[in-house]
Amino acid sequence: SLYQFLLEPITCPAWNRDHTQIALSPSDHEVHICKKNGGQWVKAHELKEHNRHITGMYWAPKSDRIVTCGANRNTYVWSQKDGVSKPTLVILRINRVATFLKWSPLENKFAVGGGAQLISIYYFESENAWWVSKHIKKPIRSTALSLGWHPNNVLLAAGSCDFKCRVFSAYIKEVDEKPTSTPWSSKMPFGQLMSAFSGSGTGGWVQRVSFSASSSLSHDSTVSVADASKSVQVSALKTEFLPLLNVSFILENSVVALDIPKQSIQHNVLAVERFRNMDRRATTEDCNTALETLHQNSITQVSIYEVDKQDCRKFCTTGIDGAMTIRDFKTLESSIQGFQMM
Repeated sequence: SLYQFLLEPITCPAWNRDHTQIALSPSDHEVHICKKNGGQWVKAHELKEHNRHITGMYWAPKSDRIVTCGANRNTYVWSQKDGVSKPTLVILRINRVATFLKWSPLENKFAVGGGAQLISIYYFESENAWWVSKHIKKPIRSTALSLGWHPNNVLLAAGSCDFKCRVFSAYIKEVDEKPTSTPWSSKMPFGQLMSAFSGSGTGGWVQRVSFSASSSLSHDSTVSVADASKSVQVSALKTEFLPLLNVSFILENSVVALDIPKQSIQHNVLAVERFRNMDRRATTEDCNTALETLHQNSITQVSIYEVDKQDCRKFCTTGIDGAMTIRDFKTLESSIQGFQMM
């Protein structure tokens, strides 16, 4: 299914628990909450507190709280009350832009990465009724581009611009129970580096990380999978595509990775609309052609739409063309049966 939301690129899409609402940003300082009305998605609410463009957003399915971060180096936690979203300001205490954030699986803390060469772990201190943080600094020496939580709510994977994927302990004794032993380590004090690895070849920015055992996706079009139960053995798949932008486990043995389409496309319309579409679809040619794919420009985000990583049935993609698709995994799986990448 294909849904067209905007002419602008969709950034930071986030679903609520039952997928009846989606929060997204039209590449500016606003958050649009959309609800499905018949066969279309319509804007129901707007969240306006950031004064610069939004760089990260995540909707906690259990607590129904939305956390957002922006280029103004502030974060807001939005809580639902009487059908209205109320913001709580969280000061990030960083000197560079925040690039990515994510709630932990138990939703009692969230992680923020950015250009300050550190990762901030925030948790709510009920005694003083505010969000406080602890920083993971070493050995990070570049911008953190992506974060991924382990299901145990303690381990955190981080991908950065130094071509490395690292796994840290984000154990907070104030909110976490003492973690049990895992293949990554038996002792997990806060900030402890569990493992660090990179893909084969020349390397590239690690654009996304996702836990099953663990996987990372690099700007050199490589997908790497590290198995902690086998001494963090890394398997890398080098593809012929342009840089891959996003990855997600949809089953224990299946991942979805998204690349940048190379084709040029444009609608032959009035001058203003023509140039708007040229910008929207990243084209310079004056031709009336369209791609055979549902998305007409780069896909930047993938998320599970139905069930979970153990039994994904549908997944969702959004992109620079302002569109969203919902795809049936079983149908896709059968259509590419026997397909091999060398």
